[in-house]
Amino acid sequence: MNDLELDVRPILRHGGEPFGAIMGAVGRLAKGQRLKLYATFKPEPLFHVMASQGFASEASALEDGEWMVIFTPTDRDHVDAVEPNVDAPETWPDPAHYLDCTELDPPEPMVRILARLETMVDGEVLFALLGREPIFLFPELQARGHAWVGDLDEDGQAYRLMIRAGGRS
Repeated sequence: MNDLELDVRPILRHGGEPFGAIMGAVGRLAKGQRLKLYATFKPEPLFHVMASQGFASEASALEDGEWMVIFTPTDRDHVDAVEPNVDAPETWPDPAHYLDCTELDPPEPMVRILARLETMVDGEVLFALLGREPIFLFPELQARGHAWVGDLDEDGQAYRLMIRAGGRS
């Protein structure tokens, strides 16, 4: 299987933020596929983010201080292990808020979900429909103390996510 290559050097040279492009590329990876990233600097903060999502990183210096990093999946199924913070979702109230993020590119779904959660009262439930499993959202939800459950719909085309604001019961 070929690596998926992403060159964010033009984005960085023009003062842009490549995180959305990187997350979009991660979302397009086939199972077991590696991401080969080119950057104008060694993207050390990204190493931690990617490691938390089950990717090992190998960085190599290129000419002129630029870098190539290969992110290799180690265990992409580990995300399910991050989710034991839900005791009884069947006892949650009906969702008070709904977001359809199926047409949005990363990181916009995560941005919108986190923004909505900031406005919610503890215990309220948000239902979100996404175009893919939001692997980078789960650690953010956990860090903020929100509870969640999620799965793919019957035909595997959308990811359904329910989030209870304010943490565990």
